[in-house]
Amino acid sequence: MEISLIRHGKSLWTEDKPITSKEFKIWIQKYDSNGVTEEDTYPSDTLKKIEDTKVIITSDLNRSIKSAELLNPKVTSKPDSLFRETELPTPLTNLLGLRLKPNIWAVILRCLWFSGYSTNCESLNEAKTRAKKATNLLIKYAQEYNEIVLVGHGFFNLLIAKELKKTGWKSNKKISSKHWHITTFSIDN
Repeated sequence: MEISLIRHGKSLWTEDKPITSKEFKIWIQKYDSNGVTEEDTYPSDTLKKIEDTKVIITSDLNRSIKSAELLNPKVTSKPDSLFRETELPTPLTNLLGLRLKPNIWAVILRCLWFSGYSTNCESLNEAKTRAKKATNLLIKYAQEYNEIVLVGHGFFNLLIAKELKKTGWKSNKKISSKHWHITTFSIDN
């Protein structure tokens, strides 16, 4: 059996001007609701794996669904909110009007999230619990279809990979956080 994890493509939302922490929340909503940039080429191992699959699972976020459509328009994906990316916390104040680029906010807020700050979002422990449920569902699909693909998100794919390894699944390489890259896990059935 095989479970392959692919990170979605680059978002069409590329606004990069400095913004406040409150504006960052709106920026994330736009990032989540936009599709992805169509590329001239995709990694060959990703294309090969997704071409052969009968089942593509995605999160219910547009960038995940659109990525699956671009990689294999012949297969209808199964969107599920269980596979959404881990959220970032939202500061309760505007942090004195501090304005930073969105990627800087993302790093700061992700570090705070790893440190236990989870205002207005699921905690790291809650995300790990969700990843365990998501992994169990992927394993169920793999038992039914033998080979499946998840077009998901960077951090949540990492949490799923950790769960797969805990249950005895082996990967063909280290999981990549690059857009469009694939990591395949297998187990003898």
